[in-house]
Amino acid sequence: MKFVIAHLEKHFEKKEVLRDIDFTFESGKIYGLLGRNGAGKTTLFNCLNRDIKADAGSFYLEEDGVRREVRAEDIGYVLSTPTVPEFLTGREFLKFFLDINEKTVKHPRTIDEYFDEMSIVPEDRDKLLKDYSHGMKNKMQMLVNIIAEPALLLLDEPLTSLDVVVAEEMKQLLRSLKKDRITIFSTHLMDLALDLCDEIVLLSGGRLEAVDKSDLDDEAFREKIIAALREDGHE
Repeated sequence: MKFVIAHLEKHFEKKEVLRDIDFTFESGKIYGLLGRNGAGKTTLFNCLNRDIKADAGSFYLEEDGVRREVRAEDIGYVLSTPTVPEFLTGREFLKFFLDINEKTVKHPRTIDEYFDEMSIVPEDRDKLLKDYSHGMKNKMQMLVNIIAEPALLLLDEPLTSLDVVVAEEMKQLLRSLKKDRITIFSTHLMDLALDLCDEIVLLSGGRLEAVDKSDLDDEAFREKIIAALREDGHE
């Protein structure tokens, strides 16, 4: 399976954020979308998720050589700031999600089995989500996307504010889930992208460019990438 972006553009008044983006992503890989804060990573994700309308271009999935439109259920989107219904407990939220998606969940398990997978301990499962830490809210947001099994998983800097232990748990989880899906992981941290991702894609000047990870061992090349990130504008 491939996810293809063709000639995608987005501007806000006179500011051109995305410029004629052409790129093909392949399943089974985690792509590190590397760009400085304000480079347009969130704008790109919002266009792909159709939260905002692109000014030009298109994107589609290709399976066995056949193109098809990207449907809402094809996309999972994990925001950098977790968005969960804080008036529900963790268990109530998970049960609600499973109930409304009963017909589309491909590999149903018990609620406690899902909690076990995310290392959420029994005493936290019946707490209100408003009392969850940032990391635990992030886990819940990740969990519902895992249950949905989307073809395309968009992760908008989800590890930036997590503690070391939770961040490492999330990285291991993402590695275990990459088969048969396309994962695009946005970050402004080069070392994190190198540690987690199979491929690096640089978003700079409104365009996407593949970066050979082996070149990043060369200090001059790393400085070139850092300079490109430093010079980029803001969304």
